[in-house]
Amino acid sequence: MDKTEAQTERSLAERAAELRSADPQLARWAEGYGVIRHNDETQVRIHELAASVTGSGSRGDGIALYDLLIALDRLASAGLWLVVHQTYARNVYLDGRSLATDDFKPRPEGHTGGSLNMVPAYAGYLAANVWSGHTRGWLMGQGHCVSAVDSLNLLVGNMTEAHATRYAVTDEGLTRYVRDFYAYRLRKDGRQDSPLGSHVNAHTAGGLAEGGYLGFAELQYVHMPLPGERLVVFLSDGAFEEQRGSDWAPRWWRAEDCGLVTPIMINNGRRIDQRTTMSQQGGVEWFCAHLKLNGFDPIVFDGRDPAAFLWAILEMERRLEAAAEAIKAGRIRYPIPLPYGIAVAPKGAGFPGEGTNLAHNLPLIANPRIDQRAADLFNQGARQLWVPKADLDAAVTAFRQHRASGRPLERDHVLAHRAVALRDVPAPPFRPVAQERRWDAASWTFASPMTAIDRMFVSILRANPHLRPRVGNPDEMLSNRLVETLAYLKFRVTDPEPGVPESVDGAVVTALNEEAVASAALANKGGINLIHTYEAFGTKMHGAIRQEIIFANHCAEAGRPQRWLSIPLILTSHTWENGKNEQSHQDPSMAEALLGEPSHVSRVVFPADFNTAAAVMERLYRTQGQVWTIVAPKADTVPDLFTPEEAGWLVEIGGARLDWTCHDPERARIIVTVVGAYQLTEAIRASRRLSERDIPHAVVYLLEPGRFRTARNGREQAHQAPASLVERLYPAAVQSRLFLTHTRPETLLGLLGPLHTGPRTSGLGYINEGGTLNTPGMLFVNRCTWAHALLEAARLMELPRERLLSAEELEALDGRRSPHGVIIPDVSP
Repeated sequence: MDKTEAQTERSLAERAAELRSADPQLARWAEGYGVIRHNDETQVRIHELAASVTGSGSRGDGIALYDLLIALDRLASAGLWLVVHQTYARNVYLDGRSLATDDFKPRPEGHTGGSLNMVPAYAGYLAANVWSGHTRGWLMGQGHCVSAVDSLNLLVGNMTEAHATRYAVTDEGLTRYVRDFYAYRLRKDGRQDSPLGSHVNAHTAGGLAEGGYLGFAELQYVHMPLPGERLVVFLSDGAFEEQRGSDWAPRWWRAEDCGLVTPIMINNGRRIDQRTTMSQQGGVEWFCAHLKLNGFDPIVFDGRDPAAFLWAILEMERRLEAAAEAIKAGRIRYPIPLPYGIAVAPKGAGFPGEGTNLAHNLPLIANPRIDQRAADLFNQGARQLWVPKADLDAAVTAFRQHRASGRPLERDHVLAHRAVALRDVPAPPFRPVAQERRWDAASWTFASPMTAIDRMFVSILRANPHLRPRVGNPDEMLSNRLVETLAYLKFRVTDPEPGVPESVDGAVVTALNEEAVASAALANKGGINLIHTYEAFGTKMHGAIRQEIIFANHCAEAGRPQRWLSIPLILTSHTWENGKNEQSHQDPSMAEALLGEPSHVSRVVFPADFNTAAAVMERLYRTQGQVWTIVAPKADTVPDLFTPEEAGWLVEIGGARLDWTCHDPERARIIVTVVGAYQLTEAIRASRRLSERDIPHAVVYLLEPGRFRTARNGREQAHQAPASLVERLYPAAVQSRLFLTHTRPETLLGLLGPLHTGPRTSGLGYINEGGTLNTPGMLFVNRCTWAHALLEAARLMELPRERLLSAEELEALDGRRSPHGVIIPDVSP
């Protein structure tokens, strides 16, 4: 400690002593409770808060400040007590008795240290709501600390129905609560019995995200609240190392279209097995310098004290509101210094083992069920945290006065209960397509499916100005043909460049970090969103997207389906048209991965042309709580093959037979199924040859193949294509079935198991071949041109190859001559 710091501490100590002497209420609270202590700096800050708020006449829920703070100490202490019981105890006694051997769990579980750190944080959040009369939303990046949130919610009665019907503040109710933690029991229906999770789940009151993927809360919080809304965010110093991009939050916040955000890092200096890199680089002092360099306004406070969290939340909001006023008055420009709290505390503060590696999960030296020393440590630590039932009841009363200010319970904060809908759905910008279509490409018209997406999205935005738009754009927006979208919404920047579509209030969030820009749209659940990326880079968004799908699915299972507008993830510049950029840019893995998720939440679609892309966009914003992955070509050489009516019907049912390109389909010897726009043109060429050879066949296009899988639960079953449609498209009598797919063939064939006919079923698709190639070259090296389709069709129908292919074509397929000019177009040298 240098001389200046020592002088500051002495000054604070003297000031705090003066305040305690002058104010008996402050002095009474300053005594603390159990392990909770209030340092001199917090005492001074609380005094200043009391003076400023009292002067303005704000009383929130009507509880006097120091009465609230004294109740807060007791609530937080009881929360700590319940957290350690949830980890170690199988029986709970409100009289605070020491636990005997049989009272401990045989196998303790829990992320106890982090949960102990979260107790004062969440308790302070509850108290800030009481004092201000505002019910804020909350978000916790470290979702494994859910024990703190669930325990405090139980104590104050802020529970979802699933918790409220099982738990109560009685010996029996708390015993059931701790036994449900990591219970691993299944119900008769084979589902998890306990509504508790190891992370935030659908039954966590007010929960917004599981938090199982470190770093996404850091990327999303600034985009979550709408104007007039408030959000408190609890972040992790470990996650700070996990995820780049959180440093950009000041770039995106605007008073005109954003609510108040108060990010608070729980800085305990530890990862799972060692200290954080931050702590090794210089700790809090280094982090403050880092935050200032990136446009934040750091505020350091005592992370062991719930009152310090209350003060920090209110102070951060005050500073943010002051900055907004300064912007409005023209005194400053964006970006504003975004307040950022740093709550300093050792890992697992308040219980034996704090600050050690053990504190991450199980802070005691051993299992108290079998180790007496560990049992003694538990009982000693728990005794310091225990709050007599009468004192706890009195404290809880202060946190249950919501009616005084007319605010909702914390479980019902607005961010957790989004309900968004379009006011107007404009007609899609369909292109005319002749009812009589032919195989001859000379008769076709052509357009880019991405242009349809672009036009439809802007049309919807113009018709629904009440919705805040966000576009997540990693790069190459114009290349991906979102031309009108960019012109209408513009890039969000702090210093617009003349002549470029940029604006301080732009709605296109751009950064060379796929996870960060995807998170901007995923977080904007009160508005309307679009995410796009090169298909190969979609995998970099996978964790963020999957977290949303998981949470939405679990909420639906819990009986509260999400009602935010469904979000499109558009994968373009995709595998088959991005050959010029080498094989790193040729990867259908993202669509394949999301086909594995619940099909009624994760909808993966493959528009075949302009009209099907427009119909998809029109339909998806009529749905809620889903993620639509749209694999769409951007080239303007994609033929218009579906009429507007056919396109709408295809989106409605998921698949259709293309009667115009079939040959005597009622007597078909083979069914050719297509998934993907470029695969469709190859199938049509193959169909022409089959027709010329008088081979009866049918061609089926699957826009949404996930609707033809074997359903894995009732909700997915309800989303499946009707059995009558499947029977019509795939009559049992037609055993030869060939699938041409945008994805790897093994992935699609595995997904579409119900359509298999054993050895008479085969698939062609991406086989991990690529390079610097054009689209025909990509199709050829992956063995899925029209000629490869005919070769495989001949095998499946047990026909001689020569029946369908010429000698020259077979030479090219066999590697005995170049395919250029025979199977694929020639290219100029």
